[in-house]
Amino acid sequence: MFNRDITNELKKWAVKPSRKPLILRGARQVGKTTSVNLFSTEFDQYIYLNLEKEEHREIFERKYPFADLLTTLFIFAQKRRSGGKTLIFIDEIQNSPKAIALLRYFYEEASDLFIIAAGSLLESIMGRNISFPVGRVEYMALRPCSFREFLYATKSDQLLEMLEKPEVPEFLHSQFISLFKKYATIGGMPGVLNLYSQSADITALEPVYSSLIYSYTDDIEKYANSSAQVHYIRHIISNVFREAGTKITFEKFGNSPYRSREMKEAFVSLEKTMLVKLIYPCTSTELPLKPSLVRKPRLHALDTGLVNYSNRIMGELVFNEEISDTHRGLIAEHIVGQELLATNFTMSNDLHFWVREKTDSSAEVDYILPYNGKLIPIEVKSGSIGKLRSLHQFMDVAPHHVAVRVWQGPYSVEKAKTIAGTEFTLLNLPFYLVHRLERELDKISVK
Repeated sequence: MFNRDITNELKKWAVKPSRKPLILRGARQVGKTTSVNLFSTEFDQYIYLNLEKEEHREIFERKYPFADLLTTLFIFAQKRRSGGKTLIFIDEIQNSPKAIALLRYFYEEASDLFIIAAGSLLESIMGRNISFPVGRVEYMALRPCSFREFLYATKSDQLLEMLEKPEVPEFLHSQFISLFKKYATIGGMPGVLNLYSQSADITALEPVYSSLIYSYTDDIEKYANSSAQVHYIRHIISNVFREAGTKITFEKFGNSPYRSREMKEAFVSLEKTMLVKLIYPCTSTELPLKPSLVRKPRLHALDTGLVNYSNRIMGELVFNEEISDTHRGLIAEHIVGQELLATNFTMSNDLHFWVREKTDSSAEVDYILPYNGKLIPIEVKSGSIGKLRSLHQFMDVAPHHVAVRVWQGPYSVEKAKTIAGTEFTLLNLPFYLVHRLERELDKISVK
């Protein structure tokens, strides 16, 4: 229902001439299974296998030729190999390392079949002694729903159409901002959106948030690499949504007695689940991106709604006039990062921010975007141009003259000048247009 954008991406995958089995990657409860079930309507036949079930898992565990496996699979599903275009979805595939290894044969010997695999804990075994068929599968990242999908979920179809017009009508600005504030408040978890679309009652969402966080905590033993790491990851999950958006230190993270090395290793393990992301700063204004791993990373959590719930600030967001006024501006920055991630389903899509190379400098630009061979700075901030001091310092040394401000104000493009006198073009982009950032940059000559 909500992941209409991922459906379009799945359609693109399905028509590739050299299509490979697809592994959907993403945290628990972001809608992987639901999205594939919806996509299955594009096919003549749909075979769903859940490898948490022993009878489904046994199909892959037996020792027989691959051709016999296919025969067994179709007989089990009561389908025919000649029954038309067939989609096979292997869910919870992490329960069978042999099934993961067999994906290569679907590519090499059964290219007529459309194969998608996923697993709520698949990320936790990535990198372990599991034989992933490198080069014979492809990956797609699934994250919480975007603002566009929020509009779709809340049955705002006409507004969604207007949002895709080349020029969004100015008279709709206030309405879009109001809706984006609601999206920034509740986030994009499909279970949350499903309930909100039925009642529009934010207070009714608390049990869903609580259940989500509990489910992540409940899987700690499966995320961890050792029994000792269970304690570290449990501590991270109990604190991560409250610390999201801030720069962190591993040593004693969340007022713990744990050492830096213990925490860092636990964070790395948790990153594989796609629940959290450590964003390290870059100090250069030019490509290639070279994050500085010796500096403090900024913590990005799975979903802004979970951040708001954990910090008990949902009411504050509802009543504040400006999104940037809430939680020291961290919520505005975090939801923009979430939107930037949602614009691209590749695993390589990442977030970066910039800090000035001088260690005693406080200059920091919220995000930097690789675009046409340039690094475009993005500040999430309201107020006059003169207050964008960090952006000014970036532009003073950048080899181009275009910058972006994401704010609650209207869309505009203006000529600006730094405090030091450097002239540049500033694209003022409303929150609700972050998903089309590159499209708007295409209209500006970036030199």
